[in-house]
Amino acid sequence: MAAAAVAEVPEVLQECGCKGIRTCLICERQRGGDPPWQLPPQNPDRFIYCPLTGWALGAEESDFECWAFPFPGVMLIEDFVTPEEEAELVRLMDRDPWKLSQSGRRKQDYGPKVNFRKRKLKAAGFRGLPSFSLELVQRMALYPGLEDFRPVEQCNLDYCPEWGSAIDPHLDDAWLWGERLVSLNLLSPTVLSMTYEAPGSLLLCPAPPGALEPLVDGLAAFSRSALCQDVEVAIALPRRSLLVLSGPARYQWLHAIHRRHITARRVCATFRELSAEFCTGGRQQALGQELLRIALSFQGRPT
Repeated sequence: MAAAAVAEVPEVLQECGCKGIRTCLICERQRGGDPPWQLPPQNPDRFIYCPLTGWALGAEESDFECWAFPFPGVMLIEDFVTPEEEAELVRLMDRDPWKLSQSGRRKQDYGPKVNFRKRKLKAAGFRGLPSFSLELVQRMALYPGLEDFRPVEQCNLDYCPEWGSAIDPHLDDAWLWGERLVSLNLLSPTVLSMTYEAPGSLLLCPAPPGALEPLVDGLAAFSRSALCQDVEVAIALPRRSLLVLSGPARYQWLHAIHRRHITARRVCATFRELSAEFCTGGRQQALGQELLRIALSFQGRPT
Protein backbone atom coordinates (compact mmCIF):
# COMPACT_ATOMS: atom_id res chain seq x y z
CA MET A 1 0.00 0.00 0.00
CA ALA A 2 1.48 3.32 -1.04
CA ALA A 3 1.62 6.33 1.26
CA ALA A 4 -1.09 8.96 0.99
CA ALA A 5 -2.43 11.90 2.93
CA VAL A 6 -5.03 11.10 5.60
CA ALA A 7 -8.53 11.92 4.37
CA GLU A 8 -10.06 15.07 5.80
CA VAL A 9 -13.29 15.13 7.80
CA PRO A 10 -16.23 14.45 5.44
CA GLU A 11 -18.70 17.07 4.32
CA VAL A 12 -21.52 18.27 6.55
CA LEU A 13 -24.46 15.90 6.09
CA GLN A 14 -27.94 17.34 5.56
CA GLU A 15 -29.79 14.06 6.11
CA CYS A 16 -29.26 10.83 8.01
CA GLY A 17 -30.27 7.19 7.91
CA CYS A 18 -31.85 6.96 11.37
CA LYS A 19 -35.00 4.86 11.81
CA GLY A 20 -37.29 4.13 14.75
CA ILE A 21 -35.84 5.08 18.12
CA ARG A 22 -32.31 5.68 16.84
CA THR A 23 -31.17 9.27 16.43
CA CYS A 24 -28.11 11.37 15.59
CA LEU A 25 -27.21 15.05 15.78
CA ILE A 26 -28.61 15.67 12.30
CA CYS A 27 -32.16 14.49 12.98
CA GLU A 28 -32.13 15.75 16.57
CA ARG A 29 -31.48 19.29 15.31
CA GLN A 30 -34.29 18.94 12.82
CA ARG A 31 -36.74 17.69 15.45
CA GLY A 32 -35.73 20.15 18.16
CA GLY A 33 -36.05 19.49 21.89
CA ASP A 34 -33.50 18.09 24.32
CA PRO A 35 -31.29 15.51 22.59
CA PRO A 36 -31.08 12.20 24.50
CA TRP A 37 -27.30 12.19 24.40
CA GLN A 38 -27.19 15.02 26.96
CA LEU A 39 -28.53 12.66 29.63
CA PRO A 40 -25.95 10.94 31.87
CA PRO A 41 -25.12 7.41 30.74
CA GLN A 42 -26.84 4.59 32.61
CA ASN A 43 -23.65 2.59 32.90
CA PRO A 44 -20.50 4.65 33.41
CA ASP A 45 -17.24 2.92 32.58
CA ARG A 46 -17.06 0.97 35.82
CA PHE A 47 -14.49 -1.55 34.57
CA ILE A 48 -11.52 -1.16 32.25
CA TYR A 49 -10.29 -4.08 30.17
CA CYS A 50 -6.58 -4.85 30.62
CA PRO A 51 -5.14 -6.49 27.47
CA LEU A 52 -2.03 -7.64 29.37
CA THR A 53 -4.00 -9.82 31.79
CA GLY A 54 -7.36 -10.40 30.09
CA TRP A 55 -9.16 -9.09 33.19
CA ALA A 56 -11.67 -6.28 33.63
CA LEU A 57 -10.41 -4.00 36.41
CA GLY A 58 -12.58 -1.66 38.44
CA ALA A 59 -12.15 1.94 37.30
CA GLU A 60 -10.47 4.42 39.61
CA GLU A 61 -12.86 6.24 41.95
CA SER A 62 -15.67 3.86 41.00
CA ASP A 63 -17.57 1.58 43.37
CA PHE A 64 -15.48 -1.29 42.06
CA GLU A 65 -11.99 0.18 42.32
CA CYS A 66 -9.51 -2.55 43.35
CA TRP A 67 -11.87 -5.30 42.19
CA ALA A 68 -11.76 -7.35 38.98
CA PHE A 69 -13.15 -10.30 37.07
CA PRO A 70 -11.86 -12.37 34.11
CA PHE A 71 -12.99 -11.14 30.68
CA PRO A 72 -12.19 -13.82 28.07
CA GLY A 73 -12.62 -13.61 24.33
CA VAL A 74 -10.74 -10.39 23.54
CA MET A 75 -7.53 -10.06 21.53
CA LEU A 76 -6.09 -6.63 20.78
CA ILE A 77 -3.23 -6.14 18.31
CA GLU A 78 -1.77 -2.64 18.36
CA ASP A 79 -0.22 -1.02 15.27
CA PHE A 80 -1.67 -3.65 12.95
CA VAL A 81 -1.11 -1.23 10.08
CA THR A 82 1.39 1.58 9.65
CA PRO A 83 0.39 5.27 9.44
CA GLU A 84 1.10 5.19 5.70
CA GLU A 85 -1.07 2.09 5.21
CA GLU A 86 -3.83 3.65 7.27
CA ALA A 87 -3.88 6.76 5.08
CA GLU A 88 -3.95 4.71 1.91
CA LEU A 89 -6.75 2.44 3.18
CA VAL A 90 -8.97 5.41 4.02
CA ARG A 91 -8.17 7.06 0.67
CA LEU A 92 -9.25 3.92 -1.16
CA MET A 93 -12.44 3.63 0.90
CA ASP A 94 -13.31 7.27 0.19
CA ARG A 95 -13.08 6.65 -3.55
CA ASP A 96 -16.30 4.63 -3.33
CA PRO A 97 -19.65 6.05 -2.21
CA TRP A 98 -20.69 5.81 1.43
CA LYS A 99 -24.33 5.02 2.23
CA LEU A 100 -26.20 6.70 5.07
CA SER A 101 -26.68 4.44 8.07
CA GLN A 102 -28.35 4.71 11.46
CA SER A 103 -27.15 6.69 14.50
CA GLY A 104 -25.10 9.16 12.48
CA ARG A 105 -22.94 6.66 10.64
CA ARG A 106 -22.12 5.97 7.01
CA LYS A 107 -21.33 2.50 5.71
CA GLN A 108 -19.92 0.42 2.88
CA ASP A 109 -20.92 -3.26 2.67
CA TYR A 110 -18.96 -5.97 0.91
CA GLY A 111 -21.02 -9.11 1.34
CA PRO A 112 -24.13 -11.02 0.30
CA LYS A 113 -27.57 -9.47 0.70
CA VAL A 114 -29.01 -10.94 3.91
CA ASN A 115 -32.43 -10.97 5.56
CA PHE A 116 -31.52 -12.09 9.07
CA ARG A 117 -35.11 -12.24 10.29
CA LYS A 118 -36.16 -14.66 7.53
CA ARG A 119 -32.72 -16.31 7.42
CA LYS A 120 -32.35 -15.83 3.68
CA LEU A 121 -29.46 -14.50 1.61
CA LYS A 122 -28.62 -13.71 -1.98
CA ALA A 123 -25.15 -13.84 -3.51
CA ALA A 124 -26.28 -11.92 -6.59
CA GLY A 125 -24.26 -8.72 -6.91
CA PHE A 126 -21.63 -9.84 -4.40
CA ARG A 127 -18.20 -9.72 -6.05
CA GLY A 128 -16.00 -10.23 -3.04
CA LEU A 129 -14.03 -8.24 -0.51
CA PRO A 130 -12.23 -5.16 -1.84
CA SER A 131 -8.81 -5.66 -3.43
CA PHE A 132 -7.10 -3.50 -0.80
CA SER A 133 -8.12 -5.99 1.92
CA LEU A 134 -6.11 -8.89 0.48
CA GLU A 135 -2.94 -7.83 2.29
CA LEU A 136 -4.87 -7.25 5.53
CA VAL A 137 -6.38 -10.75 5.49
CA GLN A 138 -3.01 -12.31 4.72
CA ARG A 139 -1.48 -10.40 7.64
CA MET A 140 -4.22 -11.54 10.02
CA ALA A 141 -3.24 -15.17 9.38
CA LEU A 142 0.21 -14.47 10.86
CA TYR A 143 -1.26 -14.04 14.35
CA PRO A 144 -2.13 -16.91 16.73
CA GLY A 145 -5.86 -17.47 16.78
CA LEU A 146 -6.36 -16.06 13.28
CA GLU A 147 -4.40 -18.57 11.21
CA ASP A 148 -7.59 -20.06 9.73
CA PHE A 149 -9.67 -16.88 9.65
CA ARG A 150 -11.36 -16.56 6.26
CA PRO A 151 -13.71 -13.58 6.15
CA VAL A 152 -16.76 -13.70 3.92
CA GLU A 153 -18.00 -10.17 4.63
CA GLN A 154 -16.49 -6.74 5.27
CA CYS A 155 -18.41 -3.76 6.59
CA ASN A 156 -16.78 -0.32 6.70
CA LEU A 157 -18.33 2.22 9.08
CA ASP A 158 -17.62 5.95 9.09
CA TYR A 159 -18.09 7.85 12.39
CA CYS A 160 -17.82 11.59 12.93
CA PRO A 161 -18.51 13.72 16.05
CA GLU A 162 -20.25 16.37 13.92
CA TRP A 163 -22.89 13.77 13.06
CA GLY A 164 -23.30 12.44 16.61
CA SER A 165 -22.14 9.01 15.44
CA ALA A 166 -22.59 6.00 17.71
CA ILE A 167 -23.73 2.39 17.64
CA ASP A 168 -26.19 0.93 20.14
CA PRO A 169 -25.43 -2.13 22.31
CA HIS A 170 -25.96 -5.25 20.22
CA LEU A 171 -24.89 -8.80 19.50
CA ASP A 172 -23.89 -9.66 15.94
CA ASP A 173 -25.96 -12.31 14.17
CA ALA A 174 -24.93 -15.91 14.90
CA TRP A 175 -26.92 -17.68 12.17
CA LEU A 176 -24.65 -16.58 9.31
CA TRP A 177 -21.64 -15.07 11.06
CA GLY A 178 -19.23 -17.29 12.95
CA GLU A 179 -17.04 -17.34 16.02
CA ARG A 180 -14.72 -14.38 15.43
CA LEU A 181 -15.47 -10.73 14.76
CA VAL A 182 -12.38 -8.85 13.59
CA SER A 183 -12.32 -5.03 13.45
CA LEU A 184 -9.63 -2.61 12.29
CA ASN A 185 -9.82 0.82 13.96
CA LEU A 186 -8.58 3.71 11.81
CA LEU A 187 -8.00 7.49 12.08
CA SER A 188 -8.71 7.96 15.80
CA PRO A 189 -8.82 6.03 19.08
CA THR A 190 -12.15 5.13 20.64
CA VAL A 191 -13.70 2.92 23.32
CA LEU A 192 -15.78 -0.22 22.81
CA SER A 193 -18.29 -0.52 25.67
CA MET A 194 -19.39 -4.02 26.68
CA THR A 195 -22.57 -4.75 28.66
CA TYR A 196 -24.18 -7.94 29.91
CA GLU A 197 -27.97 -8.06 30.02
CA ALA A 198 -28.42 -11.48 31.62
CA PRO A 199 -29.92 -11.65 35.12
CA GLY A 200 -27.69 -12.49 38.06
CA SER A 201 -24.32 -11.32 39.28
CA LEU A 202 -20.66 -11.41 38.33
CA LEU A 203 -18.17 -12.58 40.95
CA LEU A 204 -15.28 -10.21 41.66
CA CYS A 205 -11.92 -10.72 43.32
CA PRO A 206 -9.45 -8.21 44.82
CA ALA A 207 -7.13 -6.36 42.44
CA PRO A 208 -4.63 -4.30 44.48
CA PRO A 209 -3.35 -1.09 42.86
CA GLY A 210 -0.18 -1.71 40.88
CA ALA A 211 -0.62 -5.48 40.78
CA LEU A 212 -0.20 -7.04 37.36
CA GLU A 213 -2.93 -9.58 38.04
CA PRO A 214 -5.77 -9.91 40.55
CA LEU A 215 -5.24 -12.05 43.62
CA VAL A 216 -6.84 -15.36 42.67
CA ASP A 217 -6.45 -18.37 44.94
CA GLY A 218 -9.43 -20.61 44.36
CA LEU A 219 -13.10 -19.66 44.35
CA ALA A 220 -12.78 -18.22 47.85
CA ALA A 221 -10.94 -15.27 46.30
CA PHE A 222 -14.16 -14.14 44.62
CA SER A 223 -15.54 -12.43 47.68
CA ARG A 224 -17.71 -9.73 46.10
CA SER A 225 -20.32 -9.60 43.35
CA ALA A 226 -21.85 -7.03 41.01
CA LEU A 227 -25.22 -7.12 39.28
CA CYS A 228 -24.72 -7.88 35.61
CA GLN A 229 -26.96 -4.98 34.58
CA ASP A 230 -24.71 -2.55 36.48
CA VAL A 231 -21.50 -3.64 34.77
CA GLU A 232 -19.96 -1.95 31.75
CA VAL A 233 -16.48 -2.86 30.54
CA ALA A 234 -14.54 -0.30 28.50
CA ILE A 235 -12.10 -1.67 25.93
CA ALA A 236 -9.75 1.07 24.72
CA LEU A 237 -9.12 0.78 20.97
CA PRO A 238 -5.96 2.59 19.89
CA ARG A 239 -5.70 4.06 16.44
CA ARG A 240 -4.59 1.44 13.85
CA SER A 241 -5.34 -1.46 16.21
CA LEU A 242 -7.03 -4.75 15.34
CA LEU A 243 -9.65 -6.15 17.73
CA VAL A 244 -10.84 -9.75 17.77
CA LEU A 245 -13.97 -10.75 19.73
CA SER A 246 -14.73 -14.45 20.26
CA GLY A 247 -16.34 -16.75 22.80
CA PRO A 248 -18.16 -14.95 25.64
CA ALA A 249 -17.12 -11.49 24.38
CA ARG A 250 -18.71 -12.29 21.04
CA TYR A 251 -21.84 -14.24 22.06
CA GLN A 252 -22.73 -13.05 25.60
CA TRP A 253 -21.57 -9.44 25.93
CA LEU A 254 -23.27 -6.70 23.91
CA HIS A 255 -20.87 -4.22 22.32
CA ALA A 256 -21.45 -0.54 21.59
CA ILE A 257 -19.66 2.73 20.88
CA HIS A 258 -21.09 5.71 22.75
CA ARG A 259 -21.32 9.11 21.15
CA ARG A 260 -19.02 10.59 23.79
CA HIS A 261 -16.22 8.28 22.63
CA ILE A 262 -16.18 9.62 19.05
CA THR A 263 -13.94 12.68 19.26
CA ALA A 264 -12.68 12.77 15.64
CA ARG A 265 -13.41 11.00 12.38
CA ARG A 266 -13.17 7.24 12.86
CA VAL A 267 -13.32 4.57 10.19
CA CYS A 268 -13.75 0.94 11.16
CA ALA A 269 -13.51 -2.13 8.92
CA THR A 270 -15.16 -5.21 10.43
CA PHE A 271 -14.56 -8.67 8.96
CA ARG A 272 -16.88 -11.62 9.63
CA GLU A 273 -16.48 -15.34 8.99
CA LEU A 274 -19.14 -17.98 8.32
CA SER A 275 -20.95 -19.91 11.05
CA ALA A 276 -20.71 -23.71 11.35
CA GLU A 277 -23.92 -24.12 9.34
CA PHE A 278 -22.12 -22.79 6.24
CA CYS A 279 -18.76 -24.54 6.80
CA THR A 280 -17.58 -28.06 6.01
CA GLY A 281 -20.10 -30.56 7.34
CA GLY A 282 -22.77 -27.92 7.84
CA ARG A 283 -26.27 -27.98 6.38
CA GLN A 284 -25.45 -25.18 3.91
CA GLN A 285 -21.86 -26.16 3.19
CA ALA A 286 -22.19 -25.75 -0.59
CA LEU A 287 -23.53 -22.20 -0.29
CA GLY A 288 -20.79 -21.36 2.21
CA GLN A 289 -18.10 -22.58 -0.17
CA GLU A 290 -19.53 -20.44 -2.96
CA LEU A 291 -19.65 -17.36 -0.73
CA LEU A 292 -16.05 -17.89 0.33
CA ARG A 293 -14.94 -18.35 -3.27
CA ILE A 294 -16.50 -15.00 -4.18
CA ALA A 295 -15.31 -13.20 -1.03
CA LEU A 296 -11.69 -14.26 -1.35
CA SER A 297 -11.48 -13.27 -5.01
CA PHE A 298 -11.00 -9.71 -3.68
CA GLN A 299 -12.76 -8.12 -6.65
CA GLY A 300 -15.56 -6.46 -4.69
CA ARG A 301 -17.24 -3.10 -4.75
CA PRO A 302 -19.68 -1.87 -2.08
CA THR A 303 -23.12 -3.48 -2.46
